[in-house]
Amino acid sequence: MNRSRLLCACLAALMITPLGALAAAQGGGQHASEVDPRIGTGGDGHLFPGATVPFGMIQLSPDTAMPDFKHAYKWAAGYQYGDPTIMGFSHTHFSGSGHSDLGDVLVMPIAGDDVKLDPGDEKVPGSGYRSRFDHATEQEQPGYYAVTLADYGIRAELTANQRVGWHRYTFPAGKPAHLLLDLRPSIYDYAGKVLWSNLQVRADGTVTGCRTTRGWAPGRQLCFAMRFNQPMSSRELYNRETDVLYKGFKGPGYQPADSNAQNGRAVVGVFDFGDLKQPLLVKVAVSSVSEANAIANLDHDGEGWNFDAQRSAALAAWNKALAPIDVDGTPVQRTQFYTALYHALIAPSLSMDVNGEFRGPDYQVHHADGFNFYSSWSMWDVYRAQQPLIILMHPDRTVDFIRSMVAAQQASPFGMLPVWAYQGLETWCMTGYHAVAIIADAYVKGIRGFDADKAMKAMVSTATYGNYGDLADYMKLGYVPIDKEVEGGSKTQEYAYDDWAIAQMAKAMGKNDIYATFEKRSTNWRNVWDPKTGFMRARLTNGQFREPFDPTSAGYGDDYTEANAWQYSWYVPQDVAGLITAMGGDQAFDTKLDQMFDAKVDPAIFKNVEDITGLIGWYAHGNEPSHHIAYLYDYAGEPWKTQQRLKQIMDNEYGPGPAGLIGNDDLGQMSAWYIFTAMGFYPVTPASDEYAIGRPFVPRTAIHLANGHTFTVSASPMDAAHPYVGAVTLNGKPLDRVYLRHADIMAGGELHFTMQAEPNKNWGTAISARPTAMSSYSR
Repeated sequence: MNRSRLLCACLAALMITPLGALAAAQGGGQHASEVDPRIGTGGDGHLFPGATVPFGMIQLSPDTAMPDFKHAYKWAAGYQYGDPTIMGFSHTHFSGSGHSDLGDVLVMPIAGDDVKLDPGDEKVPGSGYRSRFDHATEQEQPGYYAVTLADYGIRAELTANQRVGWHRYTFPAGKPAHLLLDLRPSIYDYAGKVLWSNLQVRADGTVTGCRTTRGWAPGRQLCFAMRFNQPMSSRELYNRETDVLYKGFKGPGYQPADSNAQNGRAVVGVFDFGDLKQPLLVKVAVSSVSEANAIANLDHDGEGWNFDAQRSAALAAWNKALAPIDVDGTPVQRTQFYTALYHALIAPSLSMDVNGEFRGPDYQVHHADGFNFYSSWSMWDVYRAQQPLIILMHPDRTVDFIRSMVAAQQASPFGMLPVWAYQGLETWCMTGYHAVAIIADAYVKGIRGFDADKAMKAMVSTATYGNYGDLADYMKLGYVPIDKEVEGGSKTQEYAYDDWAIAQMAKAMGKNDIYATFEKRSTNWRNVWDPKTGFMRARLTNGQFREPFDPTSAGYGDDYTEANAWQYSWYVPQDVAGLITAMGGDQAFDTKLDQMFDAKVDPAIFKNVEDITGLIGWYAHGNEPSHHIAYLYDYAGEPWKTQQRLKQIMDNEYGPGPAGLIGNDDLGQMSAWYIFTAMGFYPVTPASDEYAIGRPFVPRTAIHLANGHTFTVSASPMDAAHPYVGAVTLNGKPLDRVYLRHADIMAGGELHFTMQAEPNKNWGTAISARPTAMSSYSR
């Protein structure tokens, strides 16, 4: 996804042997030792290789560059594998977003007498405080990152827990040690982004501060508290603003070392420690509420100075988070699988202090009673597969996630659920109101522990707020008119799906009036279907389709969100049977799918739309509107083609190493697609209780469910010579349908695939074998 039109996707590349040995030595499981956090850090993945824990508040990672906004797309996560230098280590990052922000509280250790206050030019060594590095010195594992800063001879190590980032810097002997704190840089930077910042050294040596930025979420405030295991020998605090006519009168003293506090828009601090005989340890907590809360977070989550114990605890947290799924396969398969799983469990992020306070979308402070508040919601992406995966793996988290979304809606000045929120604030990025799909999917699949009535009120309030995305005209006309609202074609389709999701939860709750209203609204996709051209199209207020029409055209402000007609015309996940009928039946539907995948397309056609990547014909795996399309053959009687297309996608769009993702990971969606597809099934329609069956790409997976059951998927023979499904059994009995029910999984048992060299064109073709849909299949 990318609303500001930027792309992101990333897995990670790790040193398997030493990390495996480390995990064994620490008594951890083997899952985390097979994660490679650098997969995707050098391509479009926009992933960071640094230290975090599952769904943690801290993402402590190296930043190789923070260029100005116009050139920042590649650095959405702050790190690019091909860069030669590191400018510092900051404490907040998005995992695979298309647009970006964050990069808060950047620190850089410096050895020697010469301390430069600006990062300098990466092409001119010594021009600033940044340092060259060699990938051979990097070490990555879940919850840990290390690198040698070549220009200083410093070994930098990072780890994290829920609210605290931990640093260990080993300085060369005989050179003065310094730590620079720069409150100016930001991911997606530009002049004037920092509205205000402050820095203070307190009497006990604790360093605190806050900064307010005007980035993706305007007026975002983040505070921090920092402590060292060594006393400072001196300090210098600077306000480097040069364009301010009046700064008030100076306080006591005239030198940067004379003050214990500094305020302004360009604040830098340098903390001096002399010639250290042991490593410098630093721990940093953050808070979106206040410095006092940051200190409390540091006191609670930052006790002691045992860096190695924190590193071990972070690794243990990842092993526990990854433990619900066991997978067999080759070393490469296992590394890709667990790396994808790792990236699927980073967001949403904790956004609540130890006292329960959090910043809401109204910019006020609220209190979470009895749950943890999470933010970082890339809704347009994660409702598709990442959140359904969490339901299977960590349903307790799903409860907190839903309570967080409802709490955000309660605090919203507009009464809306999150659309694309982080650190509690709303960005209004992307389209639809897909929080309703996440909530409905959980409820339909039996998740409880949240107030369903309050959640339903939040869903209806969101879906009826007329000023959002021209919902007013949508509710009146049955579509979003393109002369009133950009991307009206795809917005109509997305609203219709979300309406269907609301209807499913209302039906399960016995709220028949809500069900009837939103079930009717869910058919609005038909209002943008053009039988003459065979594509979804945007309409004008007068009811006519917008002209001229080119199904290959894609651009911001066009009929569709980050896509063209070839990609969005398949987006009717709630009524695939109705779409098949509209397109002329099974054969016409299958033929058009083939035409989309087999088309000869010059990628340059999308040069101005960064998110449309990973092309196979018109299919664009690097962007989410395409993610369900390969599974649609299941609905039209040709599941063998689903199997064929999935192999094309897995072979072309995923791989080990820094270029291992073809598009933005989008806070875990790209990775979750991989996990489901590798296991052999996929949630085409969240808020239903069904998963479309594809084919496995690993010989065995076992999902250890929270109810104590285990659901195993196995396949044999599993090799390149046998790419097609010959037969399927569920608990030893033949399975002729091409879908699983959620209840099948939750009951435990085994789904077994017999693979073969040639396609079985008879399996799963009957109408009764197909996934269900709103409309009846008609031929």
